[in-house]
Amino acid sequence: MFNSLSRLPSIDLHGMDREYARILINDFILDNYQMRNEKIAIIHGVGTGIIRKTTHDVLKRNKFVQEYKTDYFNAGMTVVVLKKKEK
Repeated sequence: MFNSLSRLPSIDLHGMDREYARILINDFILDNYQMRNEKIAIIHGVGTGIIRKTTHDVLKRNKFVQEYKTDYFNAGMTVVVLKKKEK
């Protein structure tokens, strides 16, 4: 399901605070949904887990997100599958 991760559109949230990260994540999802991208990657880092938790909270509530999970080989990245855009 989640292969070829290096080719996915991605956003790096290192150095962002929670509120700015929320805005960036929602904008990034909307842009990719409109471009009909199927999968995206959100790089939140490991650290204390605050940005990862924020990322997952946003993804849980975003209507364009079909599913998401933390990458198996990189705990600092979450891979997101977007819903298909209706025509």
